[in-house]
Amino acid sequence: MPDQPPLPQPPEDVMEIGAPEQFAALAHPLRQRLLFALGQRPATTSRLAARLDAKKGNVAHHLKVLREAGLVHIAETRQVRGGTEQYYQRTARRMVVTEPRAAGTAAMLAAVAQELDRAPVDPHLTLRHLRLSPAKAKELGDTLTRLVDEAEEDAEGRPVHGVLVALYEQAAPTGGPGTDRDPA
Repeated sequence: MPDQPPLPQPPEDVMEIGAPEQFAALAHPLRQRLLFALGQRPATTSRLAARLDAKKGNVAHHLKVLREAGLVHIAETRQVRGGTEQYYQRTARRMVVTEPRAAGTAAMLAAVAQELDRAPVDPHLTLRHLRLSPAKAKELGDTLTRLVDEAEEDAEGRPVHGVLVALYEQAAPTGGPGTDRDPA
């Protein structure tokens, strides 16, 4: 499209999420959807509002929250019809939660659930419980990260796919009969 800016690379490849204001910013599903929408190219408030079927003022407010948390920035400005058009972009291509907190994790998973619900094709969703040594858990985590990082993107115009990778150690049972059995 001729009226879109070129595809600048995000300033960072990976951003670690850990500050309270970042978790607060991630605690709203529309902000999650905005981050997803900004995953491919910078966009204006108007384009984001149209793409997400949201009010422009609402999108502008949530972009401000994301910007103050350092999760998006203004990648470019253009003069149009006597005004200034701002193109927002994610601060990093990939965001890693360094110390997951319940509220932030719940918000992120709720946003992903909304995306799954809106997906035009049935998503691939698997939950599996594995008994792993710390070394094997680290190896699996490194392998999953490498798979996502090395995935080659197709040309512009292809459908965008979301990838959520979670590897976590389950909390130990609190005791009682049958707690030594496999959970599922």
